Amino acid sequence: MPKKVIVIGAGASGMLAAGKAAEQGAEVLLLEKKKKPGNKLLISGKGRCNLTNNSEVSEFIQHFNREGRFLHQPFSQFFAPQLMAFFQSLGIELITERGGRVFPASGKASDVVDALLRWSQSNGVVLHSSYPVNRILIKDGRINGVRCNRRSIHGDAVILATGGATYPATGSTGDGYSMAEDLGHSIKPLRPALVPLLVDDPLVQSLAGLDLRNTGFRVYVDGKRKKADFGEVSFTTTGIGGPVTLTHSLFIVENLRAAKNVIISLDLKPALDEHKLDNRLQRDFVKRHDESISSVLRGLLPQQLIAPALHFCSLNGQKSAGQISTAERKRIREWLKNFRLSISGHRPLSEAIITAGGINVKEINPNTMESKIVEGLYIVGELLDIHGDTGGYNLQAAFSTGWLAGIHAAGTKDQLGR
Repeated sequence: MPKKVIVIGAGASGMLAAGKAAEQGAEVLLLEKKKKPGNKLLISGKGRCNLTNNSEVSEFIQHFNREGRFLHQPFSQFFAPQLMAFFQSLGIELITERGGRVFPASGKASDVVDALLRWSQSNGVVLHSSYPVNRILIKDGRINGVRCNRRSIHGDAVILATGGATYPATGSTGDGYSMAEDLGHSIKPLRPALVPLLVDDPLVQSLAGLDLRNTGFRVYVDGKRKKADFGEVSFTTTGIGGPVTLTHSLFIVENLRAAKNVIISLDLKPALDEHKLDNRLQRDFVKRHDESISSVLRGLLPQQLIAPALHFCSLNGQKSAGQISTAERKRIREWLKNFRLSISGHRPLSEAIITAGGINVKEINPNTMESKIVEGLYIVGELLDIHGDTGGYNLQAAFSTGWLAGIHAAGTKDQLGR
């Protein structure tokens, strides 16, 4: 008789796990507490769905926290090339963009969700939406099914794929952590990762909507430089975001929680050192000596940054460039190379892209994704204490762990050679 596999959560890892288990011959029930599957997948990559990244495995894993080493086994069995081939086989054309980021060519995350749903259901997966699971049932130390909508459903294996605790409106409310904890699993403290930062400065907040590309990014903690990077910074109504900000946000969150002072320094002219920038300023001020300093600065900065530049450099915008003193030019140069933002906090966990912390990976078999505590329980995706940078890394981890769990939840020990 085919094994009965229950998958809790119809997100990226859950749909792939369900479809793969059914493809292996299992009888699969996919339970989703929301009305529709794939809600968080629909908003990933700003609605474009950054599926994966085309970097090599060794580099790929470097984009995760220390526990990312756990992913060596899942990636050895199902990685980016296999994932890309899989989606292409489903009719999803792919494109690779800056930084190796892979997207559907249509730019629509909904195409990915629809393709996964069609594939899984064509393999025989039965989807029940609006079916919240209350708890996982065990008997004699192994999986026996789930309790759902006041009824018990028998299952030989359960794949827990409920996602983290971010964007709760999509269904990721963190209930999977409590289910696992009830069964004896330990949970590492949950924190927001890939989260925008707060800056309590009205002048900075007035820059909302401004995106700065090719920007130097340095993090100072209690006056000491701890991080240096380069990339895109976006201003929001409450502070800053953007890829390079998100990449270092967890480090900043943890230092803020330790009551440390965190300053972000932006280098707005990273291609020019101090000497070259000073020469550039002198040339501009001589050539355009009759123009106002506001007008001259527009040749160096986006319009939205003119007012902050004048404010932080203590300059009258109507003063002519020819009247700018050496000391004033120095202030301009130093500000362009060191626009300092005092970080006052971060957006809540519910608004983070992913959850840091989660189920201890030491309690999961990386070759199968099966729990070492409860036989027949498989745990995948964001529930695990694994988090990566923005750029397609986290979705690949979700797909790889889901794929692996689907195969092993459906197979018998004899079929899998164990």
